[in-house]
This record gives sequence, structure tokens and C-alpha cells, in this order.
Amino acid sequence: MQTVKGTCHCKAVEFEVDLVKGFENIRRRNCSICSRKGAIMAGVPLERLRVTRGADKLSPYQWNTKTAKHYFCSICGIYTHHQRRSVPTEYGFNLACIEGIDLASIGPIGASNGAAQTLVPVAP
Repeated sequence: MQTVKGTCHCKAVEFEVDLVKGFENIRRRNCSICSRKGAIMAGVPLERLRVTRGADKLSPYQWNTKTAKHYFCSICGIYTHHQRRSVPTEYGFNLACIEGIDLASIGPIGASNGAAQTLVPVAP
């Protein structure tokens, strides 16, 4: 198992993630919030992500069913992680927050359909 550290931009919030097989379930989602924040996310069971500093600086955001809990640093505004609506026993976390990660080396990134309505394609 490997443990990686992530932080928000101002470093007020710090978290650790235990990886068993490297980064898993890497994706972008097309739901209303995920498509707007544009984050590349990976997933882990709840017990494998720990906020180690700045839990008091995290602001939760919930809407609709109030099942998903999205967390943002209240100082710099960076989205760090969320408890998933589709799988409430997992966290999705923002790969861009992981120290030393090279997002360009990840390769193809899958998409996950979380939108309730059909998306209209954008013309080139």
C-alpha cells in the first residue's frame, strides 16, 4: 500500500489517501457540479482518505438529495474531495491536489454519466 498526500492551494487543508493498486476509478463526471468544476477524480473507500489538517477549514456543499457531500477549502476555494452519491461508501478526490502528480502522464481519462438529463454536444 502507498500513502499519498494532497493539499488545497493555500495548504490549509491536507489529506492522505491510501492507495492499494495506484490511483483507481479515474474519471470525469458530467453531473451539474462536476462538469463545472472540471476536476479529474479518483476514488477510494471512505476509510482510505483522511483529512490530516484543516478539517475546520473545509466547507461542505450539498444539494438535491443531500447524499453527496462536496468539500472545498473555505480560504482558497479548491475542491479537495467528495463523498459520492452513487456510492456513499466511497470518496472521490481531486487528483490535481495530490503532491507531485503529473496529470499529463495519466493517459486517457474515462467519463462517468451522472447527469439526469441528456447533454447537448458542442459544435466544433
